Amino acid sequence: MPHTFRIENAKRNVISSGLRMVLANKRYLVWFWLLNLFLALLGSSPFRASVHPILDHSLYSEGLTQGFRLAEMFELFARPEFGTTRAIATPAAWAACLFLLATALFLPGVFAGYASTYRLPREDFFRACARALWRFVRLMFMAGIVMGIIAGLLFWASNALVDKAVESTNVRLPFTIHIVALLVIFLIMTTLRIWFDLAEADIVLNDQRAVRRSISAAFRHTFRSIGRLLATYVVATIVAAVVLVIGLSCWIHFIASNSITGAFLLMQFMLFSLLIPRFWQRAIAVSYW
Repeated sequence: MPHTFRIENAKRNVISSGLRMVLANKRYLVWFWLLNLFLALLGSSPFRASVHPILDHSLYSEGLTQGFRLAEMFELFARPEFGTTRAIATPAAWAACLFLLATALFLPGVFAGYASTYRLPREDFFRACARALWRFVRLMFMAGIVMGIIAGLLFWASNALVDKAVESTNVRLPFTIHIVALLVIFLIMTTLRIWFDLAEADIVLNDQRAVRRSISAAFRHTFRSIGRLLATYVVATIVAAVVLVIGLSCWIHFIASNSITGAFLLMQFMLFSLLIPRFWQRAIAVSYW
């Protein structure tokens, strides 16, 4: 397949076509949700092991079952038998790294499945994963460097502007500048996300071995269709924000503070629902391709 992006007809709605891809491949959502749940349980196991001996024989547990109390949590962490923070944080960090690695491993198959006009067989899915794994690792490494540097510069500039605005006689100016700066940072970082999502699509669907070429092609097409692509990604982000707000509101108003099962089920439903906008954005990149 030639190394090129095919620009879709302007009448085609990449939002709806991307959503159809996600709904037609719901198994990918389930797999990633189960992977996330497994790694979360694995990463949090040292914390549970440290907390259970204390809470099972302490009045701390009674207070914490009535709701989250920050002071009691700090007292719990300060107890000698709780252990060191490093012993608890290290497994969680490793679990996060494993999730990133699993993302790099399985996302090529997801892209191939989205682009397929039929249900992608398991063999083809894993073949796409194996073929593009090292390319995805390199691309994610480059994306992390670029996005990290740009995000650092943007937040530095934002803080500098806010500090300068504090010297003004207008008491509302610092807050206004802070909000505008956050909006600009969000739009710029979303543009970078589009850039590297298109590069991921090019790596898999064009079977491009030279990652730099995919990055270059994705850069050109990101800014060629920046308005269209940015609008679709913002819509997906707004959907995710609405899901988060509704979920937190349900947790506050409908879940009892001592209902561990209810809170767990609601949070898992929220996490599963929040996967949809993330996969939707990548499906939009495939639809645009």
